[in-house]
Amino acid sequence: MANFTRKAIKETFLRLLNQRPLNQITVKDIVEDCGINRNSFYYHFEDLPALVEEIVEEQVQTLIQKHPTISSVEECFDVVIELVMENKRAVYHIYNSLSRDVFEQHLMDACEYIVSTYLKAEFAGKSLSQEDLDTLIRFHKCECFGAVIDWLNGGMKDDIAAYFRRVCALQRSWVDALGR
Repeated sequence: MANFTRKAIKETFLRLLNQRPLNQITVKDIVEDCGINRNSFYYHFEDLPALVEEIVEEQVQTLIQKHPTISSVEECFDVVIELVMENKRAVYHIYNSLSRDVFEQHLMDACEYIVSTYLKAEFAGKSLSQEDLDTLIRFHKCECFGAVIDWLNGGMKDDIAAYFRRVCALQRSWVDALGR
């Protein structure tokens, strides 16, 4: 029963968060929608920020489990965008709330996992020092994170997936041009 209640609280909260900003959602809204009392909410969660953190962390962990390998740079970006697009409005509302730092930290963790997974596989067996690999991981993690943050700051209006595909195409053309 406890897991059912916990799950119901999270689902209700996400649904409400997809409808309105975080600062317009109260514990009262959640418990009334779930048909539980306030004590039940507080049994499972300390407060709304704790609920936000658990949901964001679970989303990142689910994403990591769904993608144990990454086969291309494009897939790296697609996986990060998948995380955001599943609950686009909820993500936007969290990002534009006092819980922004929680979202940003977990987004950075997701970017690092995705880029690291891809680059470690891509450079496996090749002569690249750990220091250089770490440098590439850090650069591309920040590149991915920064692009998503810029997109969020712009109101999520652009087609971010198309943007990432274009960046990848441009990077390939630079590498080809340098190789000549």
